[in-house]
Amino acid sequence: MAGIVRYGSYVPYFRLSRAAIGGGKGERAAASYDEDSVSMAVEAARDAVRGASGVDTLLFATTSPPYAEKLNAAMLQAALDLPHSVRSLELGASSRMGLGALLLGADVAAAGGRALVCAGDVVVGAPGGARESQGGDAAVAFITGVDENAIARFVGRASATTEVLDVWRLPEDRFAKQWEERFGAQILAPVVNDTARRALEAAKVEPTELTTVIIDSENARTTAGLPGYLHLKPEQLADPLTTSVGRSGAAHAGLLLARALDQANAGDRILVLAVGDGCDATVLEVTEGIDAARPVHSVDRWIEAKRGDLPYNAYLKWRGILPFEPPRRPDPDRPAAPPMARAGTWKHAFIGSRCEACGTGHLPPQRVCVKCMAVDQMKPEPYADTACRIATYTFDHLAYSMQPPVVAAIVDFEGGGRFRCELTDVDTEEVEIGNELEMTFRRLYTGEGVHNYFWKARPRR
Repeated sequence: MAGIVRYGSYVPYFRLSRAAIGGGKGERAAASYDEDSVSMAVEAARDAVRGASGVDTLLFATTSPPYAEKLNAAMLQAALDLPHSVRSLELGASSRMGLGALLLGADVAAAGGRALVCAGDVVVGAPGGARESQGGDAAVAFITGVDENAIARFVGRASATTEVLDVWRLPEDRFAKQWEERFGAQILAPVVNDTARRALEAAKVEPTELTTVIIDSENARTTAGLPGYLHLKPEQLADPLTTSVGRSGAAHAGLLLARALDQANAGDRILVLAVGDGCDATVLEVTEGIDAARPVHSVDRWIEAKRGDLPYNAYLKWRGILPFEPPRRPDPDRPAAPPMARAGTWKHAFIGSRCEACGTGHLPPQRVCVKCMAVDQMKPEPYADTACRIATYTFDHLAYSMQPPVVAAIVDFEGGGRFRCELTDVDTEEVEIGNELEMTFRRLYTGEGVHNYFWKARPRR
């Protein structure tokens, strides 16, 4: 039976207070100026792929792709150092596609494959609107397979597709639009109830047997009647993370599922339902393998590791909504394709080298050892998951940055290796020599329509 083998999640460091926006309780997670749906999906997937093997299919779901025409999943493959033989597919146009991608991953597993399913979104709404205040940014990743070590198995599912003008955005539109909520609810509420019923029937599970029910919809009225329809108790309903993260688009159903798995026990049954021009629903049963496969970062750990004082004008600047005076430096040049291709494993996967003669680490990779001068006696050495510390640092107030000053640091890696890199998600008042760091995949800048991705270091979260 197809199931989830491993999983991971990611919630950005910054939070925007809804009081700063103009009202409302709590806060929303806000991707940094150097993050997008791809970089966040990489962060979520790093926990999922750690210790896993044999991925032959990569699925990526988002409604905020960095490139409108280019396979964004290819950058995931490169950053995660997945095999070049992996098949990649991308799903979008509806936030429902996050759960849709997971169900497609279950199909891949049922056919004998092994899929890495990623979903990430940077949710941008018009200033003053509901999507701006109620949205949030996050990512999630699952590996699906037919495996005795599966931590949760798919035991039932159902879907429906319904044409309705509820939420939409044209290619040239900056912000999505939504019809009056009562209209969408009138059309979709019966579809939601029927889909949930069919999924439970397929799983041969009664509503009373559900431990957790995850309900995700941009139009809350479409699902308002479902708890009553299924006679659910309040304790069965998953926390939608409205006040701590916000609704994270295509990633949201998966993020809530990841949080449920963080807290689940063997035998728990979980109903996951996502709405958008119809509905997808699935029932999962947690297995005995759950305790051995929990990721390094739980959803709650990401939520708690935060900075909650992001100014509203900085947020608008990061999203390209508020005009601002750029740094008084030349705009960055477009990254060139040939050097990016030549240095792919270093630039994208952060793989250095280690001398087989003396054991010295090198970042970036070298042919000649800086210590023993041995030539071509190097082996690849992945450094993305290696802890590091600040050896020295400086603040650069003149460099081109959306969040000056740039914190440039020399970092020393455990096991050997030294590298100069930029720090991110950092409070300049807390930077000190010896601070423990971890590497994170970010977008350095966009030059003439080309995104330049590389690795930065951040305080350990």
